[in-house]
Amino acid sequence: MILVLNLNASIDKRYTLKDLVKGEVQRADAVDNTPGGKGLHVANVDTILGEDTLVTGWLGGKPGEFIAERVRDYGIRGDFVPVAGETRSCLAIITEDGAQTEILEPGPTISPDELAAFRGKFRALLAKADVVVASGSMPRGVPDTFYAELIRETHAAAKPFLLDTSGKRLEEGIKAKPDFIKPNKDEIEALRGRPVEDEAAVVREVQAFLDDGIPLAVVSLGAAGSIAGCKEGLFRITVPHIDCVNPVGSGDSFVAGAAAGFARHLPVPELLRLAAACGTANAMEAESGFVRKETVESLLPQITVTQL
Repeated sequence: MILVLNLNASIDKRYTLKDLVKGEVQRADAVDNTPGGKGLHVANVDTILGEDTLVTGWLGGKPGEFIAERVRDYGIRGDFVPVAGETRSCLAIITEDGAQTEILEPGPTISPDELAAFRGKFRALLAKADVVVASGSMPRGVPDTFYAELIRETHAAAKPFLLDTSGKRLEEGIKAKPDFIKPNKDEIEALRGRPVEDEAAVVREVQAFLDDGIPLAVVSLGAAGSIAGCKEGLFRITVPHIDCVNPVGSGDSFVAGAAAGFARHLPVPELLRLAAACGTANAMEAESGFVRKETVESLLPQITVTQL
């Protein structure tokens, strides 16, 4: 089973309107409400791939009920910890000029008892899991070291842990040596305090993560693919040209493909090929964090993984 941690879920509200004018009444032309969170994207894609998948985290209030219900509607297995606070909403306002303005709520504050309840839930689910994935931010009240603690607990159970987060959570998580990370350029620059200006710099950063003890590190080059590193060496992942519909969620879909690769015990090149196929397939869909299994399968032979 792939156990996915989505600790700071949200309702993603997408408003489409002609223009956004400060201080005036605005009328939306269209509204779309969906369950949001990087981990939910991962769980959705892995479920579509046919993997035994379960997502967990904290949910609270009517927004939490909405998310739990929609997760069931999507056919994703969920086992969440209830909290007294209310799960957040994240607003995206899209205007006719293509600009997108986002308003991200901070989420509930997790109490010590709610934190302890999640620890108990995690231990129970970890016993049934083969792979653990943690994606995204954490709500208030959760220490920045929390992912690192869960990584160490997962490794004590001799199971792999994939980490996709940023900032202090990534910095602390790296100290626990997760089995897989996939930071982007901005996240690396914030983490290391130095620019990543070209492909040679990306290669150096991937090697630096290997030196930190990370077994598999991947850095995206956007449409040009990715650079990955592991004990077998450095690899370039090249993807085919596609008509991109919506790139949002492609990174999460890449992580989902990697998690499936870990669950299937694929060799690193095949794992990377599956991950890249999932990330590319997501960009071909209007819905974020969604792929079609047949699209993933058709992309696999078009993706090259070559050793540098």
